[in-house]
Amino acid sequence: MRRREFIKGIVGSAATWPLVARAQQSVMPVVGILQPGSPEVYVHFMEAFRRGLAESGYVEGKNVLIQSRWPRTDSDQLTELATELLNQHVAVIATPFSLPASLAAKAATTTVPIVFGTGGDPVEAGLVASLNRPGSNITGASVMNVELGGKRLELLHELLPKASRVSVLVNPKSPLTAPFLATVQAAAAGRQYEILTASTNREIDVVFGKLVQEHADALLISGDALFTNRCVQLAILAARHAVPAIHGNREFAEAGGLMSYGPNVTELFRLVGVYTGRVLKGEKPADLPVVLPTKYELVINLQTAKTFGLDVPPALLARADEVIE
Repeated sequence: MRRREFIKGIVGSAATWPLVARAQQSVMPVVGILQPGSPEVYVHFMEAFRRGLAESGYVEGKNVLIQSRWPRTDSDQLTELATELLNQHVAVIATPFSLPASLAAKAATTTVPIVFGTGGDPVEAGLVASLNRPGSNITGASVMNVELGGKRLELLHELLPKASRVSVLVNPKSPLTAPFLATVQAAAAGRQYEILTASTNREIDVVFGKLVQEHADALLISGDALFTNRCVQLAILAARHAVPAIHGNREFAEAGGLMSYGPNVTELFRLVGVYTGRVLKGEKPADLPVVLPTKYELVINLQTAKTFGLDVPPALLARADEVIE
């Protein structure tokens, strides 16, 4: 009898093990990621996000789970996908680098915490009440990429002082386009430039065909997430058509683009991860000030410059944070 009871006890315990495992797993907080674009392109960015989470004590699969939603092209899906994440009972929604995704998440909930990353002014965009005291259920980090459009135009003219036909590439569907163009216009100081628009891969290809036809001297690419997601494509097209171009993200120069100037977007993802972890620990978004960049990087691809037959001024090279040779 004792042997039978012992075996029954073992069998009974074994039957409950899966239930216990599921119960342990279910108590893990779930972070919902809402980020337009291709997850393949954002691999190293998401690694930075996970590093930030780990700095706050959370490791995916160990004490936190991540549910991701990646609308590749249709921004209209954002509201639907934000609601879908909420139905998964996520503890936090993180929108690491997308103002439209951040606005969709904010519209979807006033209770579940949201941690955003954006390239624009979050106060002007309506995400937070103020940078120091965001208020409500949302906080995050901004790289203020939009504010740098004028500075990038100045860098182009410093590299190409005789350039008279400068084009500016923007995403017409982005809410950040208007403030970006305002900074460009302020820096143009009466010089003429042409605005070109693209919101899809095909439209980007068309833009470069137009640049060649019109013999553009240089191209300024806005720091919109659409173009960050297509840094390699843009660098290849610029090299193929011999168009000197500047972008906001260093990944562009690393992929063969001529020059980049802006904050480190990888660092932005890490900061969003850190804040997500702090919120998981119980800190209120309303009490976490929006994080702003402390450094901007100038990266020059000297190999690309030589391919274009350009002589980079020594003063510009001396100011570069990194020169790719």
